[in-house]
Amino acid sequence: MPNLRHSAAAALITLTLAGCGGSPVLDAGAPTVPVILDEQAAATAISRYRAQHGLSPVVIDSRLITAASFQAQANARAGRLSHELAGSFDSRMAHVGFGKRYASENLSAGSETFDQVLARWKASPEHNRNMLMPQLRRIGIARIDAPATRYKRFWALVMASD
Repeated sequence: MPNLRHSAAAALITLTLAGCGGSPVLDAGAPTVPVILDEQAAATAISRYRAQHGLSPVVIDSRLITAASFQAQANARAGRLSHELAGSFDSRMAHVGFGKRYASENLSAGSETFDQVLARWKASPEHNRNMLMPQLRRIGIARIDAPATRYKRFWALVMASD
């Protein structure tokens, strides 16, 4: 879905320039490079995994790509992983229109490919539990490269119910 990829890149640029409420994390830090992913392939892989556990498939949501991109960018600039660098998860979800719904977020750093990061999330009990929440129907995923940092690549997967 090329239009989602381009809208995600545009949204990331907009969020970075706007600073999303003036967050200091996005104003300084390690130089970063947004990476255009095949979000549909990621959704298909996650859906296949969920089906193995009797769960419904997921679909890409551009608002969640925006949320994932913003969080991956914040982590990449800081050169470390944290769910709170760009504000609370609840406030970030509300910002993209997903207020008090079922939602979760998986972060990772260092994996070179989506297949590698998916394998890491499956092997981690907490991340795996997030991907297998029955209520989830929508996802957004992002990878931001920060070559000057220890981990080089930062991933974010944001999932939510309808």
